[in-house]
Amino acid sequence: MPHAIWSGSINFGLVAIPVKLYSAVRSGSDISFHFLHKKDKGRINNVRTCEHGHKVAWDELARGYEYEKGQYVIMDEEDFKKALPEATQSVDIVQFVDQKEINPMLYDTSYYLEPDKKGRHAYALLREALKKSGKVGVAQVVIRTREHLAVVRPVGEALVLETMHYADEIAPVDQFELPAAKEKTPATEMKAAMMLIDTMSEKFDASSFHDTYKEKLLTVIQARAHGKALPKTKAKAPAATNVVNIMDVLQRSLEERRGKRAASNGKRVGKRSRRELVASAR
Repeated sequence: MPHAIWSGSINFGLVAIPVKLYSAVRSGSDISFHFLHKKDKGRINNVRTCEHGHKVAWDELARGYEYEKGQYVIMDEEDFKKALPEATQSVDIVQFVDQKEINPMLYDTSYYLEPDKKGRHAYALLREALKKSGKVGVAQVVIRTREHLAVVRPVGEALVLETMHYADEIAPVDQFELPAAKEKTPATEMKAAMMLIDTMSEKFDASSFHDTYKEKLLTVIQARAHGKALPKTKAKAPAATNVVNIMDVLQRSLEERRGKRAASNGKRVGKRSRRELVASAR
């Protein structure tokens, strides 16, 4: 049974829905390693030293903010406590907005909101109202010791709380050299690109994707631990070449996709010539 982070309520207007907050993302799935001495496999200990070469004990450490080059303000626990937000144990919805208006890059961490028995009806009402309106609730919430901007949105039968980055935490896109949105592309290339997208389009199923690196790494670890031969590695994929003619590359991509689709259907599909592709693109 998952452990609730806190019990509180979703508040909007004068409505308060008692809920529990649960993490929706599993942690601890990464493989962890320790640094060892190669000769005797002894664990490596980190020794804390200051820039003057002195060893520093834990009780001698302090946190400092560099407000000018080489100039620091030392902060103690009382200073941090003064900045802590009030732990209200509530998701305070301050406005409702169209979900499509929110840049997906702002989303950070997902949490499930589970209603208490006495809040089930109001919970369902809010969920269905959000679905029908196409809107999400923009909220403020304190999780542990930090106040977050967040949205409450429906996902199936659940209401999900998504914490968000603040706008100034997203790097501005204008610092990159990108092709202009008004830049025109040839109609034949656009048609071919759309055809390729169409042939590669499928219904998304997240469960069909998995961490192959982790699986291969665990296989290597097991082999090492039991003195077995390491699994053979597959040949490296050929290096990418510079795109000289985008239409030729699109054509080869379409032919490859059609070949895979024909093989999966047990049928043989003839390859189309570049002239046919250009003609269909027109």
